[in-house]
Amino acid sequence: AEDTPETAAWTIGIVDLPASGGEMPVLEAVRNARHDNYDRVVFQFGPGGLPGVHAEYVDHPVRQCGSGEVVQIAGDAWILIRFIPAAAHTEEGQPTVGERMRVVNQPVLKQLSLICDFEADVSWVLGVGSPNQFRVFPLSSPPRVVVDIRH
Repeated sequence: AEDTPETAAWTIGIVDLPASGGEMPVLEAVRNARHDNYDRVVFQFGPGGLPGVHAEYVDHPVRQCGSGEVVQIAGDAWILIRFIPAAAHTEEGQPTVGERMRVVNQPVLKQLSLICDFEADVSWVLGVGSPNQFRVFPLSSPPRVVVDIRH
């Protein structure tokens, strides 16, 4: 297992990470787990590199990217995780992640919802109980983006 990089600082601000690799990253799995001092969400991509990542707290209401419809997200704060370029579907349009909305009952993390998978933009919103510090960092083998939210 890889350790958390020392450069992955805790913040309540904006995090931007550059893309790596030459192919269109395809999201293959989304996992979440509780740890002693933080809740973790892992976005796993197929071979070929990682997309660029933009993460920040956003104001309510959260909206779907195509329709503009309001999405109800549990919690009192919302972290937007945006992957560009990326896809969460096959070339035939089939979803690559089966569960696109998940309600959880972790100490801070309350819900994960896909709000965009359109024109190389894949965006998720993490509903959290309060605006706690978070950190975002990439891991390899397989390519992953990790988001930790402090308790």
